Amino acid sequence: MNRTIRCAHCRCLVLPNPRAKTQRFCSNKACQRARKAQWQRAKVATDPDYRANQRACQHQWQQRHPQYWRQYRQRRADYRERNRLLQQHRDHKRRRRPLAKMDVFESIIAIQPGIYQGVSHLLHTR
Repeated sequence: MNRTIRCAHCRCLVLPNPRAKTQRFCSNKACQRARKAQWQRAKVATDPDYRANQRACQHQWQQRHPQYWRQYRQRRADYRERNRLLQQHRDHKRRRRPLAKMDVFESIIAIQPGIYQGVSHLLHTR
């Protein structure tokens, strides 16, 4: 019986490998890249040793290539423009959001100050 599955990435119908019982992705390069990325996200979220190792490797790479992002931004005008527009959007959202102020909320006093009848006998019983 040849059953087909729908690829979780590209949504194409494919014949699964009979040896892979839980196959969810086809063999296209982009779909396999998506499968690996999904696996890595889950691994980073659940395995603290893997997460620490990944962070250490990224830090080492950044130490070996300190000028990478500066050069990347210089070479890629489209990246700079996109980043500039996204930052403007973030700034605009931040300005629109009302700031919390301490003096906005007036204190609510449940009991009004004054002298109450019926309470004076409690004060003189000591």
